[in-house]
Amino acid sequence: MSLLDLFRSRRESSAATAKERLQIIVSHERTRKLRNNPINLQELKQKLVGVISQYLHIDENQFSVQLQHDADHSILEMNVTLPDAVDQP
Repeated sequence: MSLLDLFRSRRESSAATAKERLQIIVSHERTRKLRNNPINLQELKQKLVGVISQYLHIDENQFSVQLQHDADHSILEMNVTLPDAVDQP
């Protein structure tokens, strides 16, 4: 092992550490923005029903939208009961 190899290994580990820290900061900022800018689920549901209704006849009572926040990510879940038969235009 030469003296140069000693310095190279430090650069790689500091680059990896810097990358990891940047990922944590970006993740934290995204989470903060989501929590400070809440999504109006009722408005989102109405818009989704409007778009889907252009293509299929759906019952709005059998349509639900949920948003779940976790420490690492957010999940938007949409459940819709589709009609048994789909009319072709």
